[in-house]
Amino acid sequence: MTALRHDWTRAEILALLDLPFADLLQRAHAVHRAHHDPNAVQVSTLLSIKTGGCPEDCAYCPQAARYATGVEAEKLMSLEAVLAKAKQARSAGATRFCMGAAWRSPKDRDIPKVAAMVSAVKALGMETCATLGMLSQPQADALKDAGLDYYNHNIDTAPEFYGEIIHTREIQDRLDTLEHVRDAGLKTCCGGIVGMGESRAQRAGLLHTLATLPAHPESVPINRLVQVEGTPLAGTALLDPFEFVRTIAVARITMPRSMVRLSAGRAEMSDELQALCFFAGANSIFYGEKLLTTGNPDTERDQALFARLGIHAMPIEVESNTVHADIVEPCAVEVA
Repeated sequence: MTALRHDWTRAEILALLDLPFADLLQRAHAVHRAHHDPNAVQVSTLLSIKTGGCPEDCAYCPQAARYATGVEAEKLMSLEAVLAKAKQARSAGATRFCMGAAWRSPKDRDIPKVAAMVSAVKALGMETCATLGMLSQPQADALKDAGLDYYNHNIDTAPEFYGEIIHTREIQDRLDTLEHVRDAGLKTCCGGIVGMGESRAQRAGLLHTLATLPAHPESVPINRLVQVEGTPLAGTALLDPFEFVRTIAVARITMPRSMVRLSAGRAEMSDELQALCFFAGANSIFYGEKLLTTGNPDTERDQALFARLGIHAMPIEVESNTVHADIVEPCAVEVA
């Protein structure tokens, strides 16, 4: 079994990204089989519980108040409305329910409302996740006490490219929130976005930052930029699909026990591209008609793809870092 490493160098990660495509996929798939059931995918549903009006200036985001994207600011949803959506997601096969709010950071008065949602969703037998922006330590502790399982807070991109995308907070602010989340005993969901005009070396920087965190995130969402008219990144050159698969593969190799999630941009991916991603080590998806404010493949299309590939949705109790006795050890391919 591959030993967990937190000492990856950026040069090593870039060397992985530079491998011949078949060699990279062979290595990533072997690592994937050593740590996970290769035919099981964890299914999550994401609900925007408070949409629009965000004061941040993230260049990719349609929820930023300063961009004219057609997204109207809405108030926090009611507990009853959130619970109804969670029940619908559970009926469709989702095992984890993530609640997202377009805040820079929640106010202390918001936390009890979100905590009540977390407790109610948890009572349905689902795993719970939230993404609310930056958290203080007391806020993270309160969400943990309410039964929150995961907290999502992406670093978005490489440290040296971060200032090209966001000016209203520093990457250190994101790392501080992740520290608060870990200290509260919550599992972390942390990844980034590719296709924002960054170089391959900068994608290596994103993966390097994730793979050298004090603990690998339990979930690593890899988002492919969804270009929204009105945002500064609309019109950005599209990322080569094979480059996206390479990013998935290197995430799997460097963070072997994490769940690597296909997140934003999946609606634009062909079935063939998704199949390559699953082979390269992706084993989690967001499921449902919408991903915050952008489209997502509908559940029927996903179910049909799973059937074609012989993939099954992962029940909650199966998701773990357990190594299966019949799984082949990864091959020892050295990185130059």
